[in-house]
Amino acid sequence: MFNILAASGPQIAIAPEELFQIGDVMITNSMLYGWVVAVFMIVFLFIISRKITVMGSKGFFPRAVEALTEFIYDFVVNSLGSRERARKYAPFFTALFFFALINNWMGLLPIVGHGITYGEAPLLRPFTADFNGTLSMALVAMVLVQVFAIRESGAVGHIRHFFAGNLLNPLTYVIGLSEVFTEFTRLFSLGLRLFLNVVIGEILIAIFAYLGGIFGFASAVPFTLVEVFVGLLQAYIFVLLTVSYLSMAISHGDDHEEAAVKS
Repeated sequence: MFNILAASGPQIAIAPEELFQIGDVMITNSMLYGWVVAVFMIVFLFIISRKITVMGSKGFFPRAVEALTEFIYDFVVNSLGSRERARKYAPFFTALFFFALINNWMGLLPIVGHGITYGEAPLLRPFTADFNGTLSMALVAMVLVQVFAIRESGAVGHIRHFFAGNLLNPLTYVIGLSEVFTEFTRLFSLGLRLFLNVVIGEILIAIFAYLGGIFGFASAVPFTLVEVFVGLLQAYIFVLLTVSYLSMAISHGDDHEEAAVKS
């Protein structure tokens, strides 16, 4: 992430660097680290799940994972207004949360960035510090929202929540198209928000590590600790917004069903 011995200034990179090519696909350092984190997350959470019991979890990590999982589950219950729905959809949102969180935290390790190089490029770059990475996460999240909304309201009901009102009124279609456009803006804002918060933190750490000179590690510690909290907060906000979008889509579907019953 930074090189404290750099003489010309802090080494800061906004764009991911290309490492090698597999077929026609160019592999970047952020893609590589995203795979590493994904494998680590699967193995880590599998091991932790074996230590979580009904009688209570022992150890810091099992308790922390259990507490965070319960927190996300309770939030999904409150947002969707149904424990039945939460049981169906909370696992997906919890997976998104831990993927964002672990990527944010593992991006703070000293080996990330210029700590290890491959040729002239850093071997590893935080996946969430690459806009392509956060945009792909946002795309997955928004696709899940559409799929779950269709599952709850039906395809016709989900489309009708965009085009609410009298279909004979031309204004209904104007408003509907603006609602569809809003879905795309949510996609970009969701990915951009996470990317900017992570990359700004990365830049701050690099700058203060450089300013600290030979004590760069010590001068970067306070900002690294702040980024630990920011990483947790941004992972939660990412899931909070995603669940909120699903809640709005489902609530519109419920409103249409109630109106149909009353009529």
